[in-house]
Amino acid sequence: MREVDIAVIGAGIAGLTAAATAGRHGASVLLVDRLGVGGQVLTVDRIENFPGSPEPIAGVELGPMLQEQAENWGAELMLAEIAGISEEEDRIVLDCDGERVVCRALIVAAGSTRRALGVPGEEALEGKGVSHCASCDGPMFRGMKVIVVGGGDSAFDEAMVLSEQADEVVLAYRGAVPRAQKKAIERIAAAENVTERPRTTVEAIEGGDVVTGVRLKNLETGDSTTESADGVFVYIGLTPNTGFLNGVVELDEAGRIVTDALMRSSHPRIFAAGDIRAGSAGLLASCAGDGATAAVEAVRTLAGEGEARAAE
Repeated sequence: MREVDIAVIGAGIAGLTAAATAGRHGASVLLVDRLGVGGQVLTVDRIENFPGSPEPIAGVELGPMLQEQAENWGAELMLAEIAGISEEEDRIVLDCDGERVVCRALIVAAGSTRRALGVPGEEALEGKGVSHCASCDGPMFRGMKVIVVGGGDSAFDEAMVLSEQADEVVLAYRGAVPRAQKKAIERIAAAENVTERPRTTVEAIEGGDVVTGVRLKNLETGDSTTESADGVFVYIGLTPNTGFLNGVVELDEAGRIVTDALMRSSHPRIFAAGDIRAGSAGLLASCAGDGATAAVEAVRTLAGEGEARAAE
């Protein structure tokens, strides 16, 4: 059994910032993640909106940099899957692959996973042309044609990365206009090998051993057509990783943790940070801010309990 002041679940931007902040305030901190540091940011080729970085930075550089900062302030990293959460008196107990971690306060920054299209062929062709990471898999599609699905920032940013590798990129999204930021939209408009398909959805992904085509539906006309393609990159939103909480804290209808402005959940010892919480802006800067706020409030909560006990 391991016992710490504060445990942080999730080693993405929010979790790493929370761990560093809590450690800097003198708390003993354990950072738990099932895969390693960085979270989804590791799949991003160019990050242009992280505070303090005037030049674009790759996710594979930013994640380890924040890890080093957290470790410099005493935070430890544990690679484990969270099987469950329980309480023992005034402590929170985490079941980490059979090992018990006991903490006085918990910060949940487990992030989200990419949402699937849920169409025929998608699951069978995952890793065989269906991908969620342009920087990881883009080089395999040099000189080929790919379909990018989604109208938000991630879809437009990843389509831009793919435009530098693939011969042709088709960017399909449901809305009449994209939801991405203006700068990303302008870049795509200037890319000669990217074609936008607004009001378009994917009905099926076709192929045997690999992706060979995609059936697209025009939402305005109702017509469906099959278009040849070598790869499909899906960026249609995120599903919060809150399944392991099992009713310990209040969630909203989308499954995100409900918090106040200080990142406090419905449980007095559990805090949330990043896009796993309801109302998150989802930007890297806001996720880092969430992590810092959650850590400071967790430290204050523990300090208040200590003062109360001393006064008894």
